Amino acid sequence: MSLEEAARQLKMAVHDGQVAFDCVGLGDLARAQEHAVTLRAAADAAEVALARAIQDMTPEEAQAAGERAVVALEES
Repeated sequence: MSLEEAARQLKMAVHDGQVAFDCVGLGDLARAQEHAVTLRAAADAAEVALARAIQDMTPEEAQAAGERAVVALEES
């Protein structure tokens, strides 16, 4: 997995966390739980990608790849 995928997964986790939070406020606990599960899956996927990047990339490579990932997500 690339840093672009890690960033995408983190963005998805944030979204699912916000939806879960909103669902709790609405009393829709089943939907809140569903989004909490998908949040966890996205966060886990991002963690795997980041752990791999730590092993495979120099700090300079990570900085360049991270900047490209953020720009790519902002453009989409």
